[in-house]
Amino acid sequence: MTAPQIDIYTDMLCSYCALAKSLLKAKNISFHEIDVTSDSNARAEMRKRAEGRRTVPQIFIDDMHIGGYDDLYLLDKKGLLDPLLAGQSNNLSS
Repeated sequence: MTAPQIDIYTDMLCSYCALAKSLLKAKNISFHEIDVTSDSNARAEMRKRAEGRRTVPQIFIDDMHIGGYDDLYLLDKKGLLDPLLAGQSNNLSS
């Protein structure tokens, strides 16, 4: 089983972005960071993928939109993040 692709859209001055990256780093998970600070094309791509959401971070595991830091943290708190990071995407509705 291969590790999922983690994409995280960030902004240079965003404290929630830093928290999300720290959480993933603490789990020893690599991720692809897309800095939208001054990249309007990347920001437009983020909005499209995130169904109109404009805030950062926006986090994706494979093609599944997780949401922002609060959503990532809640998944972790519920014990649902580790299975997602291990490639087991079923049972997110708990």
